[in-house]
Amino acid sequence: MMPQVITDPRELHRALAGKSVALVPTMGALHAGHLSLVEQAKRCAQSVVVSIFVNPTQFGPGEDYDAYPRQMTDDLAALATLDTDFVFTPSVDTMYPGFPTPERVSIDPGPTAKILEGALRPGHFAGVSQIVAKLFNLTQPDFAIFGQKDAQQISLIRQMVHDLAFPIEIVEAPIVRDADGLALSSRNAYLSAEERGWALALSKALKVGAQISESPLAMAMATFARLDAPGVSPDYAAVVTRDSFQPRAIVTAQEASEFPRQSGSGGQVQSEECYLLVAGKVGRARLIDNTKVAI
Repeated sequence: MMPQVITDPRELHRALAGKSVALVPTMGALHAGHLSLVEQAKRCAQSVVVSIFVNPTQFGPGEDYDAYPRQMTDDLAALATLDTDFVFTPSVDTMYPGFPTPERVSIDPGPTAKILEGALRPGHFAGVSQIVAKLFNLTQPDFAIFGQKDAQQISLIRQMVHDLAFPIEIVEAPIVRDADGLALSSRNAYLSAEERGWALALSKALKVGAQISESPLAMAMATFARLDAPGVSPDYAAVVTRDSFQPRAIVTAQEASEFPRQSGSGGQVQSEECYLLVAGKVGRARLIDNTKVAI
């Protein structure tokens, strides 16, 4: 059954009235990872809304906004296989009246937005926070589903929901991988057959690093060493806490830093759940990946 496609926020509001709602925000070019989010959403609420909107404000100068894959017909067909209720496909003018004139009211995503992806992509998380807040306002969801692969994004959205008192539960869905271990991503479409083989260095680096237990820095250094592979231009390997995204160690080609734990009240040090993250460029695709570890 084809989902109902809605472009007008007022029509969306009327369609969702009186129902529990789970939102899956996407930029389209859907793959099995996105569909797993929809399946999770269907377990959470009566109505599922998938938004498809390539958000211009989260792309920096020289990034791939114009080239980002857009395949609405295929996306709708894929969502129909899951009996998705609604697909919200607003225009740029709907979401940003007067674009590209900057909005006078915007969201500051805070200090977590200034490290790792935020440092490499200035303004990216401000754009993400702005569009997600707008989608939350327009859909009024009870649940919002995001994939673990974008771990820094999830952390920032959780903080925004907490600080701005959105009555929404953020649900983190696990990474979906191909059989060879490559994390699914819309940007994988940019990879040639040879580049796709090189891209496996990301998941392989995570496997190597996850086996290191001496310290967060040792884990990140081992991961970065394996990431620095043929065909890959590595950006970083890092260990951050899952609950607050506080860095424990960050390794780049220029430096390696370890950070003290910011919590604890003395006594025996307890292990905590962390993300081990990697990022790098393969061909014209910039890819990220992560795994959960205990440190």
